[in-house]
Amino acid sequence: MASADLRQELDCSICLNIYTDPVTLRCGHNFCRVCIDRVLDTLEGSRVYTCPECRAECQERPALQRNITLCNIVGSFLSTRPDQEETGIFCTYCIHSPVPAAKSCLHCEASMCDNHLRVHSKSAEHVLSDPTTSLGNRKCSVHKELLKYYCTEDAACICVSCSLAGEHWGHRVEMLDEASEKKKEKLRNVLQKLTTKREEAEKRVQRLQERRREDQVKAAGVTETVTALFRDINRQLDHLQKIVLSEISRQEESVSLSVSDLIQQLEIKKDELSRKMRHIEELCNMSDPVTVLQEPDTADLCDTEDRERHYNQVHGVADLDVGLISGKLHTLSDIITHINTEIYVQEATDILLDVNTAGNNIHISGDGKTASWSLNQNRPETPERFQYDQVISTRRFSSGQHYWEVEISESVIWRVGMCYPSIDRRGDQSHIGDNNKSWCLCGGLFNQYSVIHDKKVIQLPDNIPYDRVRIYLDYEAGQLSFYSLCDPIRHLHTFTATFTEPLHAALCVGGGYITISGGVRKY
Repeated sequence: MASADLRQELDCSICLNIYTDPVTLRCGHNFCRVCIDRVLDTLEGSRVYTCPECRAECQERPALQRNITLCNIVGSFLSTRPDQEETGIFCTYCIHSPVPAAKSCLHCEASMCDNHLRVHSKSAEHVLSDPTTSLGNRKCSVHKELLKYYCTEDAACICVSCSLAGEHWGHRVEMLDEASEKKKEKLRNVLQKLTTKREEAEKRVQRLQERRREDQVKAAGVTETVTALFRDINRQLDHLQKIVLSEISRQEESVSLSVSDLIQQLEIKKDELSRKMRHIEELCNMSDPVTVLQEPDTADLCDTEDRERHYNQVHGVADLDVGLISGKLHTLSDIITHINTEIYVQEATDILLDVNTAGNNIHISGDGKTASWSLNQNRPETPERFQYDQVISTRRFSSGQHYWEVEISESVIWRVGMCYPSIDRRGDQSHIGDNNKSWCLCGGLFNQYSVIHDKKVIQLPDNIPYDRVRIYLDYEAGQLSFYSLCDPIRHLHTFTATFTEPLHAALCVGGGYITISGGVRKY
């Protein structure tokens, strides 16, 4: 009874057969790996994965952990008590009702239950085996004899006649059981290797899933920050727009009042002039010369001074103060500065070049930020100093997201990038990019530009400015990216790797100079 209960516990609830390569979900329920994979595949589009047993839900596809203990239990159970019903092979002679077979006779090419096995011939040619349906395959197709040997040279199962007089005569042969055990041993080794590789793949899948979750959380945080930032920018822009438009309206009203006052004065003057014009016209129409001559002199009625005064009144009206309006618009620069401080937080420590690693043809400036090509600096030869014209930073990075920027003069050849502290300091393999411990952007010579890692060169377009470059590191993501700081900023290349050591900034100068234009910034 206990054995039957144990047998039921070893059944997969999906296929209802004994477990094959059992795996465990987070909720603790076990399934055949193939069975649960098929179930999860059908749930791929729903974005919600549920356990077939308890209906526990999770948003991400669950990682499948191999249940080694249950796997061992299944193996022990099958080896100590093979379940005949699982074979699906029934006794050849029980014609009224199917009875599970206990053994198969290779000679008779028949399977028998326990009852028929008791009366079966015990002679030597009647070879018994575990129940099988492929009885015909156990005999030689040429001699119709049982296959008893294995020819190692031809990798074929053979009978006695094949080994003594057939095409396999003189070949090295082994007993089937012996050859089978040898092959099983090889298969076990292969199985162990495949198991190890699959477990490694499972771990990588888990790490990638965790990374995806982290990226989703990070993206949500950045989205929230950027949304709030743009909301604040829009608020500030709306406020600035109101201030500027209000100033324009105020100036317009002031100018309009001045012009209206002047118009009123000119209208009065115009009426006075009209009256004088009518009086003069009347004098011109008179026939009495005495009356005309007795009138006061009217030659100065519209003198030059009066004309200039009114001209200055028209052109002296205050105009819109564009300078004041422009000054208020300068607030936009404060908003841009606010954006920068919201997105980036500058770390206290800048990148400084380590003069103790600098080659003898590189001069390092006093502030540790510029490397220029200069013959023979007469520095002592030490294990940490580069043989060639290279230098690395004093600071190293083993986590986080950082970027640093360089300005490059017109140099014969240059390289900028990052490297492990264990990089060779001497020999051709010590050049930045020419080994598996460094990554770089290279340029200058014949206006050819490329990125290099482990001597693998990827050419870049030559129609992009390379005089200002940004190097961006995401250590946990294993990404090292290069950007040209032109307008707009251009992405050049991204290396992807699993970093195993801290990283130093690295420069190579073959003429001219390279300057670190700013401190390290952390996102």
